[in-house]
Amino acid sequence: MLPWLILGGVAVAFLIVGGGAMSRNRRAEHPATETAADREELEHEFDEAERYQEQWRKDNPDEERIP
Repeated sequence: MLPWLILGGVAVAFLIVGGGAMSRNRRAEHPATETAADREELEHEFDEAERYQEQWRKDNPDEERIP
C-alpha cells in the first residue's frame, strides 16, 4: 500500500510542476503588454528572414538543407 501512496504523491507533484511550467510558457509567448505595433514589427522581421532564406536557397542550391 505504501508504494502506491508514494507513486501517487510523485505523480501529483509532477502534474503540478508541469502545469505551472506550461502556464508560464504560454504567458511568455504572448505578453499582455504586446501592442499592434509590436506584432507588426515581429511579422516584418519574419518576412525579412523568409526572404533571406529564399535568396540563400537560390544562391546555394548545392548546400545540404536540414528539414
